[in-house]
Amino acid sequence: MTKKEIVKAISEELGLTQLKTKEIVQKTFDAIVETLVEDRRIELRNFGVFEVRKRAARKARNPRTGGQVEVPAKFVVTFKPGKEMEQRVLQLEEAEFAREQAEKAAKSAASQQDASSHSGGSALPPLPAQPVYRPPAGPPPQNRNT
Repeated sequence: MTKKEIVKAISEELGLTQLKTKEIVQKTFDAIVETLVEDRRIELRNFGVFEVRKRAARKARNPRTGGQVEVPAKFVVTFKPGKEMEQRVLQLEEAEFAREQAEKAAKSAASQQDASSHSGGSALPPLPAQPVYRPPAGPPPQNRNT
């Protein structure tokens, strides 16, 4: 969801203009950022905690060259969700799991029904086995480009 979509949803729910709602949402975001810069922590009850933390300098590898590079220390913003948010996400996970299980059961039932309908006299004969390609034994061919 984008900021524009958030503004639209709030303005429709509260009966405010999108312009006024956009101003309120932007002021809220600005207040969060300012608090993080000044206090390095903001706690929004039932939502979560934003916190500024310092990441230590470390060594990493450049994936392109394989060489070692030094990554400097830096400040990052972390977020730890509140209990209410975690519970809502857990409910989402449980609903998703139940939906996936129902889909698997439906597919299994459909495939079993297809198998039982083809087990009668009208079943198609099995396809003949195809030969498997096996490269000739011996040393691998030389690459002319090297």
